[in-house]
Amino acid sequence: MKILFVCKKFPYPPKDGESIAILQMSQALAQKGCEVSLLAMNTKRHPFKHLEPLPSELSHFQVIEDVMVDNSINWYGAFKNLFSSQSYHISRFISQEFEDKLKSMILSNEYDIIQLETLYLAPYIDAIKAVTQSPVVMRAHNIEHEIWERISENIRFIPKKVYVQYLSNKLKRFEIQKLNQYDLLVAITDRDLEMFRAMGYKNGCISSPVGYKVGYYEIDTNSFAKPLKLSFIGSLDWLPNLQGLEWFLSEVWPKILERFPKTEFHFAGRNAPKSLVGKTYPNVFYHGEVENSTAFVQKYPLFIVPLRAGSGLRIKILEAMSSGRIVISSTIGLEGIAAQDKKHVFYADDSADYIKALEYCFQHPEELPNIASSARAFIQNNFDRDVLAERLMSAYQKALTETPHE
Repeated sequence: MKILFVCKKFPYPPKDGESIAILQMSQALAQKGCEVSLLAMNTKRHPFKHLEPLPSELSHFQVIEDVMVDNSINWYGAFKNLFSSQSYHISRFISQEFEDKLKSMILSNEYDIIQLETLYLAPYIDAIKAVTQSPVVMRAHNIEHEIWERISENIRFIPKKVYVQYLSNKLKRFEIQKLNQYDLLVAITDRDLEMFRAMGYKNGCISSPVGYKVGYYEIDTNSFAKPLKLSFIGSLDWLPNLQGLEWFLSEVWPKILERFPKTEFHFAGRNAPKSLVGKTYPNVFYHGEVENSTAFVQKYPLFIVPLRAGSGLRIKILEAMSSGRIVISSTIGLEGIAAQDKKHVFYADDSADYIKALEYCFQHPEELPNIASSARAFIQNNFDRDVLAERLMSAYQKALTETPHE
């Protein structure tokens, strides 16, 4: 089976959830005998410099192509969009050069499956269907408009809140409009799949979370005998991450220090705004964009996910659980991950929850290796990428059978 992965950003290096999700799935399918190729946008926000030799994480791709696309956010474009029916979120990813390259690759290679990674590639469906009858698969990493609805709920400045609500409404209309143009929808969670159905989706579908090769990671149980430090890592130009981290530092961290004054918090991530890193917080350390996100996570026993907006599945939680870290996350952060409180993870939606979780960790360090092992086993049992790849291939075969051909 020949599969073309079409991506809105280059999925390397694997430092963010979307890149990890793309690489994990494509690697698993390649190991199952599929011939996978890649077409990605190369953007200013996520630039990729071609390397020789090719990084091992990309060696499974038969063909790799990228097209420079300027999807920069600017005030003029945002203002101009006020007078357009088009979604500003989507319009920034429309490129004639990218469309031409996409059609050229399809005509040259006769792919069995054209897989679009996220809604932002949906504007190219008509161009794809003009040159091939191969099934178009939409892998929906999130319900995109839901993210922005939740972001708007956390904005206090009324003019900005109204504007974000306006943008999310246009994004929702686009998301619903495109739904039944997909031959197969791959939702990242069962919850998301049910929501897509409620929005009106009627074609073939499957829920398939991000898979992991769990055996790659080692659990460092010795770290639980040392002072328990907290960590966070994520792209800090993604608004849900930024909102959640700012809330944690302003609302939760002072109360943690009152109860545990020697506790340290370490966070990392690219493109942190000055409004965040320009402030000084006691016992808080910013590490910038780190080279190896897994190595960073493994340094610190406790991994927090203070998300208050978002959708889909938090890949970093899977990575942390696979690495044997103790995850303390909001309910939103754990959507799509049916982990049990105090068995696999700790749930924390407010400062009182964080205090309770930390009290347990500090008072029962002997229990932490057991929780870490249970978390790792949970990922292995529910997110094994080889099992998920088999299910996806079966869904693709069904789509190939059901999609009409001349």
